[in-house]
Amino acid sequence: MRIDRYLSEMGAGTRSELKKMIRKGQVSVDGETVKDPGYSVEPGQKVLCAGVPVEYETEVYYLMNKPAGVITATEDRHQKTVLDLIGERTRKDLFPVGRLDRDTTGLLLITNDGEMGHRLLSPKKHVDKRYRALVSGEVNAEDVRKFAEGLRVDEELTALPAELEILEIRAEGEEKRSVVEVVIREGKFHQIKRMFGAVGKEVLELKRLTMGPLRLDPDLGEGQWRRLTEKELKELREITGMG
Repeated sequence: MRIDRYLSEMGAGTRSELKKMIRKGQVSVDGETVKDPGYSVEPGQKVLCAGVPVEYETEVYYLMNKPAGVITATEDRHQKTVLDLIGERTRKDLFPVGRLDRDTTGLLLITNDGEMGHRLLSPKKHVDKRYRALVSGEVNAEDVRKFAEGLRVDEELTALPAELEILEIRAEGEEKRSVVEVVIREGKFHQIKRMFGAVGKEVLELKRLTMGPLRLDPDLGEGQWRRLTEKELKELREITGMG
């Protein structure tokens, strides 16, 4: 790997900035000054940039509080994506694990660990995902029962049994709205919205709170992100059988 790419992917600066630093002799590899931006370096070598050690991370993991109005994709020519929100992102191998609709908010894992992403989304792993939703109408015990039994939503979607908990019923004029939490173990296209549609209700707001052992960090405002803690990463590896 080129030394300028190595440093760029680790957030040490832009490629153009780093090329200038390298040519000025501000970068060393294993104690030797490097002045060629194309110098080949491997993970594990001792790299210093302006005297600061830069260790290459093979895999990275970010926890994001996804805002509304941003799409869950790696790139898009016309709309802002969740990857555009990560300020230090320079590596090209990051991807969001699973998909939240454009207007859905909450917990999103972003990584370059393809194996972990695959396992978290695999139906065989049955990884719980909890959502809080504001729903039109009054969600009732019959809806809870139907969710628990599994729903034939339409010709394309049969939803596995899900947990539905009613938190609050609000009266807004002559209309009622329900605040609920739903736990699903799969992640099919517009699944929760389609499940409520099957029982005659509309999802007005939707927010993901958990994914397996991960919890939405209350200190993260919408659009903010942070790296996973060692504890969170350990729990993820355990639930996916990679520990």
